[in-house]
Amino acid sequence: MNSDTIAKAAEVVQKGGLIVYPTDTVYGLGCDPFDKRALARLFEAKGRSSKPVSVLCSSRAKAEALVEFSPAARKLAKSNWPGALTIVAPLKRRVPVMLTQGTGSLGVRVPAHPGSLRLISTCGGWLTGTSANVSGKPSARTALGAARQLGRSVDLVLDGGRLTGTESTVVEVAGTKVTILRTGPIGVGNEMKGRRT
Repeated sequence: MNSDTIAKAAEVVQKGGLIVYPTDTVYGLGCDPFDKRALARLFEAKGRSSKPVSVLCSSRAKAEALVEFSPAARKLAKSNWPGALTIVAPLKRRVPVMLTQGTGSLGVRVPAHPGSLRLISTCGGWLTGTSANVSGKPSARTALGAARQLGRSVDLVLDGGRLTGTESTVVEVAGTKVTILRTGPIGVGNEMKGRRT
């Protein structure tokens, strides 16, 4: 993704649009996580009604601006970010209820994809990170695959080629307790010591 493409995508997001973009795992469906109308469009596009949506962040500082990181969460982030680990932690700042589905917590991640990081940074440091697919269908690993699933519900599709990653590991961190919500490419053994598998 070149600078012009990123600038165009960021403009779409800032105007309340939806974009498909490549990440280090699978293609993501992006919008401004603080825009309620954009989030409503995202949920409609995915056919999702009740599952929370995670947020990709341009840096650990941006992630910590959204959620409360315990020492355990901070250690995980330092060991595994940028990378395919989503950390669910208690909210620090107010966000639309639709984003969290009223859980009081939010999943955050810093992806290991230079283009994604530039895009997220240009969008203000945050971008929704849900997979670019219809709920219940396989995650998209090509831009065409995402476009075929989501059709005209998205405003812009960024083609980053075929992606070979898998969905991120998801853990919930409450104090010192770490709960594995979804296994993935980053190892989660021994109470999460930050070791990759």
